[in-house]
Amino acid sequence: MGQLAFLRMFILVAISLDVNDNRRHVHVFMKGRRHQHSLARIWIEKNGERCVEIAESELSARDNEMLVAAINRHWETINKQITKVFNGEKTISINIEK
Repeated sequence: MGQLAFLRMFILVAISLDVNDNRRHVHVFMKGRRHQHSLARIWIEKNGERCVEIAESELSARDNEMLVAAINRHWETINKQITKVFNGEKTISINIEK
């Protein structure tokens, strides 16, 4: 599991086992809570093109909108981070603003 970015109280994570999934996505966890399930999964592409949308979420509509907007603004960096995770490379988490 590779931590990609921090946004407020959330951590965006890529899981190397997801390499064969049909769409790239990030999992959203709450900072400071260990062994917790993902609170959301957000697609970041569709058919190889940028397409940021909620796949599933337990978060509020406001938090979902904030996350989607931030991922759109930092899409290139997040996508590169996911590639590193899938290649087994180390990632350095970035702090992204809302």
